[in-house]
Amino acid sequence: MTLPIAGPGAEAIRGGTLGKDAVDWLKTNFLKTELELGHCLRLPAEGPCECEIFFACSRFVTTPAYASRLRERHKVELVLAEDARARSLPREVERHHCSAARVERLLTDMGLGLTEEPQCKDSERPASGLDGSMPGPGRS
Repeated sequence: MTLPIAGPGAEAIRGGTLGKDAVDWLKTNFLKTELELGHCLRLPAEGPCECEIFFACSRFVTTPAYASRLRERHKVELVLAEDARARSLPREVERHHCSAARVERLLTDMGLGLTEEPQCKDSERPASGLDGSMPGPGRS
């Protein structure tokens, strides 16, 4: 079974374009790469990340383990958009709607919806991270 992953960094994983050293580093340091809604695939040699909107970054990847956090973030973005609308801030409304749409695409790319859980049996559900050996949020 292939683990459903989403985000621009998912293409590097699926396409096998990460070198062996990069894969080894990510496996060893996966917990250190955790962000609120997924993981950053930026390697130490690339220097510190300056990306503010990490889930749109080319190094961002997420898994179904973050689905509940992604769904919550979607709700927050919609609330913020409504608040911006009430304050007559059209650019902020647009920004929050774009963020909500991006979160929705991440969920869709993993075959998940905004309100439903994965349609697989627990025995088919991934127990960990990208290759089955790296833990997800709250796991060790």
